[in-house]
Amino acid sequence: MSEPLTWTAEQNNPDLAAQVKAALREVVDPELGMNIIELGLIRDVDLMPDRAHIKMILTTPFCPYGPAIMEETRKKVATTANLPATIEMTPEMWSPELMEEGAGADWGLF
Repeated sequence: MSEPLTWTAEQNNPDLAAQVKAALREVVDPELGMNIIELGLIRDVDLMPDRAHIKMILTTPFCPYGPAIMEETRKKVATTANLPATIEMTPEMWSPELMEEGAGADWGLF
């Protein structure tokens, strides 16, 4: 299990960052049945005065639901933060170690 990430937004705007994180828990990967926060797919959220920027990864580069998950993520952040939002896919590869503490227990991973 890796160390929990601290988003840029959690340092600059912790209250709104908490609201964004709660909203992103509603975005579920339909193949895995887990939300994108549990899976560790959101690598950073930066809430600037004029926009929100999300850095994320997918569980696999060829995820058939990837475009839909990304668009739902963008919309959730934009609506919650009341800002235009953009997504950047980072080159980091996903692994079960990126999951939230205890999230992999149902899979018998941890």
